[in-house]
Amino acid sequence: MSAVQSLDRARFSYLKQADVDRLAQAYRFSEAAHAGQKRQSGDPYISHPLAVAEILAGWHLDGQALMAALLHDVMEDTSVTKAEISDTFGKPVAELVDGLSKLDKIEFQSAEDAQAENFRKMLLAMARDVRVILIKLADRLHNMRTLDAVPLVKRRRVARETMEIYAPIANRLGLNTLFHELQELAFAHLYPLRYRVLSRATRAARGNRREVVGKIEAAIKSNLEEARIPATVFGREKHLYSIYRKMVEKQLSFSEVHDIYGIRVIVKDTPTCYLALGALHALYKPVPGKFKDYIAIPKGNGYRSLHTALIGPYGVPVEAQIRTEQMHHLAEAGVASHWMYKDDAESLTELQKQTHQWLQSLLEIQNQSGDPHEFLEHVKVDLFPDEVYVFTPQGKILSLPRGATAVDFAYLVHTDIGNRCVAAKLNGELVPLRTELRNGERVEIITASHAKPNPAWLQYVRTGKARANIRHFLKTMQYNESAALGERLLEQALRAQGVALAEVDDASWERAIRETVGRTKLELLADIGLGKQLPAVVARRLLKRSDAAQDAKGKAAHVVIRGTEGMAVQLATCCWPIPGDAIVGSMKKGQGLVVHGAECRLIERSRKNEPDQWIDVEWDPAGTRLYQTAIKVMVENQRGVLAKVASEIADSGSNIDSISMDEDRAVHTNMLLVVEVSNRRHLARVMRALRRLPDVKKLARVRE
Repeated sequence: MSAVQSLDRARFSYLKQADVDRLAQAYRFSEAAHAGQKRQSGDPYISHPLAVAEILAGWHLDGQALMAALLHDVMEDTSVTKAEISDTFGKPVAELVDGLSKLDKIEFQSAEDAQAENFRKMLLAMARDVRVILIKLADRLHNMRTLDAVPLVKRRRVARETMEIYAPIANRLGLNTLFHELQELAFAHLYPLRYRVLSRATRAARGNRREVVGKIEAAIKSNLEEARIPATVFGREKHLYSIYRKMVEKQLSFSEVHDIYGIRVIVKDTPTCYLALGALHALYKPVPGKFKDYIAIPKGNGYRSLHTALIGPYGVPVEAQIRTEQMHHLAEAGVASHWMYKDDAESLTELQKQTHQWLQSLLEIQNQSGDPHEFLEHVKVDLFPDEVYVFTPQGKILSLPRGATAVDFAYLVHTDIGNRCVAAKLNGELVPLRTELRNGERVEIITASHAKPNPAWLQYVRTGKARANIRHFLKTMQYNESAALGERLLEQALRAQGVALAEVDDASWERAIRETVGRTKLELLADIGLGKQLPAVVARRLLKRSDAAQDAKGKAAHVVIRGTEGMAVQLATCCWPIPGDAIVGSMKKGQGLVVHGAECRLIERSRKNEPDQWIDVEWDPAGTRLYQTAIKVMVENQRGVLAKVASEIADSGSNIDSISMDEDRAVHTNMLLVVEVSNRRHLARVMRALRRLPDVKKLARVRE
């Protein structure tokens, strides 16, 4: 029990005696498990779990969370198993410890893969129980406080990880005090020289400006007393990293950053917040456009306060924050205030609801992405601190990251609305889907039953949910198209053996699936379409013929290219093949079938060195779609010549997809036109029409 008494006893006054006894048991268990282990600072290892438990006790977390904090490294660093923890301390504690433990026993290809998978596991455990991330954040806080003992390379890696992941998560959960401390510590280790210089400059400025700040504070107190508004007023200093970011973003020197100090006003209730705001604006002139009402429209992490910027005496700008005591608790402790301030039930319920929604969105993103790197990328995107607030047509307020578009809004409302959106209305006016949203706009999404996500959306969406859903849809679409192509390729390989695909029995399919380590027939066909399995080899397994691959050479029928295969078949942009050209196909792993012109120079070496990679393909004579190809046109540099060229192409039943011209246009101009034609005969018609123009001097099809 002495070990638990070594913590601040006052921190444990909120726990029942039975919980304190269990905590002592967890300490003894952890001390025995970590016996002989030292931290890099030389301290006994048990000092770290004790420190983490002490931080959590400050947040008044329950006994289970504190036990998990004391045990959080035993599964990772010792031979203790999850089953042992479950038997001794119960399943909830074991689940918390498991969610915190790294996946060291699984071999990953790189440290980045391992890190991404560890984050994924931790965040998914957090979605089930928010205490996981609270323990992890306390663990990271103590590690950051003792980071000086760690080698420089690891120190910088841990600091960057903290800045990019852990500090934003703390902010997203409303843990404001923790957020700023993690940022300051990470800044100190990432940029030690800048941190020291800025720290010295701030200390010097503090002395110079103390008198001015004191006068402002006294004037505000006096003014509020005269207005009979009971309030607590105190000055606060901006954090070093906030000053640094402002200097970098606005390219200012330290002397140009005036609002290093701010004033915080704490009042009894919400109506008094607005009365105090009026009193402050009567005392000092507000800066136009700098007022923010986070009480009426709280931040996504539950933060509520009034923010205003004032012009103080001598022209010194002062930022003032006005809030109630309960709002102040929530602002400092965020989701942890669920355990600390049970009396503020209404605000906490709303905060828990918002936190739950965010955690559920993590599970949805995970379901759509699957890949740990992709999951981590989506989560990082969603941790942006800056937000815009927009209204649905029903008047509901939704928050999105700054820079979010109408597509992000559509996916936030519902995945199906995102997948089927075709246009948007902002304040009643039609706008493109890529339009960025601004505060206060009313957003309405227009959908169509036939619509589907566009790959181009990935270039401008901002939220992880939108990005994950678009990628998932495109992958599924490619998967289905690849399976259809794989079926045709396999049918071609079987036909060379005199067997139709329909004749293959279920037992043969099951054997082939087992031998290719597949799970279903559809997966095997998709692997063939994506180039991961050779159709001739799969055909041999289906027929159990060892000579099938050899027999297939020279006998196989051509694969017919219809032009409607979607992403499963790609037409090479190095040679722009169109119907009528002799073509060959290359099976690229993960890309499916890539079609080249038979005379393409870029593939000559590959066709000689890797003949098995190439298959015979031919155009479907009944095809009706348009294909892109390139032509180069030299014209006299005359006014209106581009319009004449475009008119002739349009009259020939073709479209111009893109156009580029030479920079030097003294006498002649070279145009590179990418046009859409149905086949070689159609292209010949277009080129004959262009040759009739007197301004056209040279004309040729571009093959490379």
